[in-house]
Amino acid sequence: MGFREHSARVRRILGIVLAVLLLGGVAAVLVTGGDQDKGTATKTVRGVIGSEKSEFFADPDVVKALAARGLTVRTETSGSWDMEQLPLEGYDFAFPSSKGPADELRAKAADKAAAAPLRPFYSPLVVVAHSNAARVLADNGLATLTARGTRGILKMDAYLAAARADRSWQQLKGADRHAELSGTLFITSTDPVASNSGALYLAAASYVADGGRVADGKEAVGRTAPLLRKLTQVQGAQQTGSDAPFRDFVSGVGNPLVLVYESQVASQLLAGRPMGDLVVLYPDTTVNSDHTLVPLTGGGKELGRLLSEDPELRRLAVRHGFRPQGAAPEFTEATGKHGEYLNQTLTGVRQAPVPTGAVLRDMARRARDQGGTA
Repeated sequence: MGFREHSARVRRILGIVLAVLLLGGVAAVLVTGGDQDKGTATKTVRGVIGSEKSEFFADPDVVKALAARGLTVRTETSGSWDMEQLPLEGYDFAFPSSKGPADELRAKAADKAAAAPLRPFYSPLVVVAHSNAARVLADNGLATLTARGTRGILKMDAYLAAARADRSWQQLKGADRHAELSGTLFITSTDPVASNSGALYLAAASYVADGGRVADGKEAVGRTAPLLRKLTQVQGAQQTGSDAPFRDFVSGVGNPLVLVYESQVASQLLAGRPMGDLVVLYPDTTVNSDHTLVPLTGGGKELGRLLSEDPELRRLAVRHGFRPQGAAPEFTEATGKHGEYLNQTLTGVRQAPVPTGAVLRDMARRARDQGGTA
């Protein structure tokens, strides 16, 4: 046998051996993978959530923690008030950002007793401002700032008085030094007809404007409807979720004052992302957004229980900026080094009561009414 024939034969033998080894390896991987799948089998639950919780449910650590407890969660996003228009068939849970839309979703559920809402965490509404805008507000008596200038209090009475008078940035002392501060002074918020944060903004403004009274019907809504229309319609088109306006703000585009959830700011801080010239203004009268899960099946109920009670999932909720219900130290300890931005104990902040869902819907519709009827 010549050298070439011998070499060719050796190569063929080696090729066969390698193929066998590879096949064996693949088989081993397939068997091992099958064993792993058995060990981590999960039940899939599907739900609709507010956009501000999308990063939480997409977090690989949250996915892993839920899988370890037997659940795989699939989510879609929607404005909290828009959820009521969705067919509930096929969903295991709905997770709006406050009690009002949750109550309406529960009323639609086939089994209302099983759909008792759970409130795993909450977040107060805040206003994020660029530093120049925050300083001008402070110099004109509409806000106060801490010594570092990265956190402060928005004086709602003063702000609403400016809104009633259609004040522009140019009318405020010192604004002329900043070219980006021009036009009507207003806070960007989400569409109150579709989105929870926009509706709660109106609830807080109505409470302050009506002398500390929570709106309890059409007459009460009518008293503040003209002001609420001004707050809403000056903005033009509004987003249906709070995620996009906050991202726009962080990227440096849009209005210099934007209403967001504190959780959105806290998650940025805890992730170590740059804050730029962001200033957090806590309205002296604000509203807590109680993120409320409405279970529609047993799987949805189990998810709500885990989010409320499981220590690891509560820790991960804090990492995304949420305040767990019933345990303030969990939030304050985790955000301890970020006190220059976060008012961890909410000192100087009053919580406004929230009207019923029906009243809040009426308030939102009148605020969006182009005809100007009260």
